[in-house]
Amino acid sequence: MSEIAARSFVPCQHQVLVGHFSSRKWKEKLNMHERQCHALPEPKSKQPLIKNQMAMNSATYSSRMTTDIPLYESPGASFDGYLEDKPRVFNAIFPDKRRSQQLNEEEWRIQMLPINFLFLTVWPVVEMRLRCKSGGRDYPPGVPEEITKVLELDVIRWKLQGLDNIFQPSQFSLGVKGALYPDRQGVRTRLKGQLEMNISFVLPPVLAMVPENVRQPVAESVLRGLVENMKLRVNSSLLADYSKFKQETPKNRV
Repeated sequence: MSEIAARSFVPCQHQVLVGHFSSRKWKEKLNMHERQCHALPEPKSKQPLIKNQMAMNSATYSSRMTTDIPLYESPGASFDGYLEDKPRVFNAIFPDKRRSQQLNEEEWRIQMLPINFLFLTVWPVVEMRLRCKSGGRDYPPGVPEEITKVLELDVIRWKLQGLDNIFQPSQFSLGVKGALYPDRQGVRTRLKGQLEMNISFVLPPVLAMVPENVRQPVAESVLRGLVENMKLRVNSSLLADYSKFKQETPKNRV
């Protein structure tokens, strides 16, 4: 929704400080632990325990936001027509063209700015798809069928850059789904949107040393910062671009 992730997906660099857990201290501790893990290979008799161990070391974090603000449409430049111009909407959401590349009619690749999580810094690269839907067909959950047009956002592929092998999770999934649409109620129209972001991964042994009561608030803070930044972009840059769209439409010119 606006930098429906370029700050949610092209986010600003999130700095998170975790009490007395210093980056240097943790790295020294974790590197020592990693060497011990390599020095003591797992006996074959314990291999069936690997799946249970992975389940114990798995983590899932999520965040969700909604937006609901007035939308002032013009008869000759409806918001439905604006949403149909997906490249324009994308550029309003992700204005930094140096970090994005259009792959096809409805998919873009985005190089996110670095995100700091505890003592790690990662550079995510995501591929995002924007689709317009109408007529109540295959609408995202929570969108009423009577809505005339919905822009659906979905991250379909991702990659993490900048992690050393010892910090790379063996399994990782990123889920981002969003929707943006005009809700017309009599003479009033509201711009409504929703975005849900969640991450799931199996902790590498060195990261599993960090207590969950430390990891969870940090992870949730990072995700919350991303979705709140996107909400800010929806409420500002996207609406500003729609205002330009109305001025550029011939039927609205005086």
